[in-house]
Amino acid sequence: MASLGRLLASRHIQNESEADYLEPHWGYADRVRPCTNDAGSCAYLDQVYQSHDLSMMYSGILWGTILAVLFVWTVGRRLWAPSRTDGLVPGSISTNDSSVTRFTKSFSAYMRSSLLPDAARPIFGRTTRFQVLILAILAGYLLIWSFVGITYQTWITPVKKMPGLFNTRTSLGPFSDRIGILAYALTPLSILLSNRESVLSLLTGVPYQSFNFLHRWLGYIIFIQSSVHTIAWTVVEVRLYQPQPTTAIEWVTQPYIIWGVVAMILLLMIVVLSTPWGIRLTGYEFFRKAHYVLAMIYIGACWGHWDKLKCFLLPSLLIWGLDRGVRFLRTALIHYQYLPDGSMGFRAAPASLTHFSDVDGDVVRMDFNQPHDAWKVGQHFYLCFPESSVWQSHPFTPLNLPQTQNGSVKHSYIFRAKKGETKKIANLALKKLTQAPSATTSVVLTGPYGDSIAENLMPEDNVLCVAGGTGITYVLPVLLGLIHRNPGAKDRRIQLIWAIRRKADLCWVEEEMVAINNAARSHGVDVHIYVTREASSSSTSSLQDDKAGGVINVKETCGLPSCSSTSVNGVQTPMSLDIQKIGSKGLEQHPDLKTIVTDFVEGTVRGPTKVFGSGPGGMISELRSIVAASNSGAKVWRGDERSDVTLICDDRLEW
Repeated sequence: MASLGRLLASRHIQNESEADYLEPHWGYADRVRPCTNDAGSCAYLDQVYQSHDLSMMYSGILWGTILAVLFVWTVGRRLWAPSRTDGLVPGSISTNDSSVTRFTKSFSAYMRSSLLPDAARPIFGRTTRFQVLILAILAGYLLIWSFVGITYQTWITPVKKMPGLFNTRTSLGPFSDRIGILAYALTPLSILLSNRESVLSLLTGVPYQSFNFLHRWLGYIIFIQSSVHTIAWTVVEVRLYQPQPTTAIEWVTQPYIIWGVVAMILLLMIVVLSTPWGIRLTGYEFFRKAHYVLAMIYIGACWGHWDKLKCFLLPSLLIWGLDRGVRFLRTALIHYQYLPDGSMGFRAAPASLTHFSDVDGDVVRMDFNQPHDAWKVGQHFYLCFPESSVWQSHPFTPLNLPQTQNGSVKHSYIFRAKKGETKKIANLALKKLTQAPSATTSVVLTGPYGDSIAENLMPEDNVLCVAGGTGITYVLPVLLGLIHRNPGAKDRRIQLIWAIRRKADLCWVEEEMVAINNAARSHGVDVHIYVTREASSSSTSSLQDDKAGGVINVKETCGLPSCSSTSVNGVQTPMSLDIQKIGSKGLEQHPDLKTIVTDFVEGTVRGPTKVFGSGPGGMISELRSIVAASNSGAKVWRGDERSDVTLICDDRLEW
């Protein structure tokens, strides 16, 4: 790096041969002491090095603040963790809340009413106001550190050995270096926010996918910082320094500048490909793989541009590598087992396939058993299908309860085939099922990911589950868990709202719906199915095709041999469900969620309400607004817990 040192010395008008000693500065070129240049150049160098030292200190303060927030969050999460159902007598309700608990609940209700709805969706996508508030705080924090501690001044200094030529030295250079250092300092945080094996999730309990929004927008901030850094130094070297164009040519041909240009081009590619428009144009799988490759090359280019700041780049590489290593290890722990011949080895899970034809995209159900520890309700796995591609994996939520039997746990999944990998699997399932009455495919699991969404449910909590289409997989385990426990408080309300396109879609989860139907009376579970693309056969003006209490024969509904109206033990169990056909030919009609949620909350006798939601992005956004309006901190403070309404939703899609 001696050549880089000489270039920097030339750039900063320092002559090492005249130095009595070199003054080290962390993250920058050594300072020549004493300064033997003109007074203006020496004053400028004082500002450059002072500003750099402050920049490094501010970066340390930034990371100190981040670590302090994580520490407080982690400790607070454990000190003020909500009570669990395990410690309560079945059917009982919690005792009167203390003032501290009441304040906490009322404050939480107030925050939900204000910060739960989407914020500026055309700009931020389907993101809550709370997430945007965190982004605004971070951006404001960075904006302050970008400008403080810099003396804004101009120095006109003579060019050595060129009489009549002068350099204009300003605080633009120190400012440019400041935001460049901050961009480097933010790189490890950006990697942390993107990790699937998330340390942040482990500490805070927030699912890793909830950090994707901050990861994306932090990337935009780094891009803006890098762009300003590049433009500012271009102005300095091309316009303010003399003589031209000699100075500009010498500057742009230096290796560290070439690496900086490469890093800027890579960062531009990353940003363009990560926009919603870029993802739609190239496809998610291309985006994901290109994102990984470009990000690692970008960090390498940053190293080549300014290796003195490798204190930020090396942790970024280590965090990325650790994430991939843990993924590989977790997959191996699930699939490394005894093989049929008695030896130990890696074995994929053989999943049985069921295919449901649908004009809007076929639906596939997979069922298999795998020996490993049970997951928690609400967690999901990444599934890879080696028969299609070993380079792709997709997140799926098990629709069944995680129950271990004989050392194995049953997995059940459904997904709609749209395009890409899911379409390949649907075609594979259809092809195999045309050749034989049963078919299997190999599945490789990684996970589980996320946190439990049901373990803190209290016996007095009212539960409303809202699902759209295949989103039923997220809420079904919650209901199945409730019916496997003793009933809660006698006046507790439990309700399922499921919007499906056709009545035949009930066949996807026939066994689970039969189980819920059988426990409906004993556990007070109300099930309401809304069919959105089929018109009612009734000649009256009523929208109801099958009134509450009507008998639904599942086999007749879908017409598939895989479906029947029998329960688990082979006992004929006709399902009594409220099915309403609200659509019409050629027109899709959605259920009125505002009326449904409001009527449910107002119909509760006491206790808070937990709303579990999963489905299309529009449905999640609507639920956020409705649930926010149902919260009232003032009413909760006065003891009306019915105004304490929480939304737990599957929000892995932001757009």
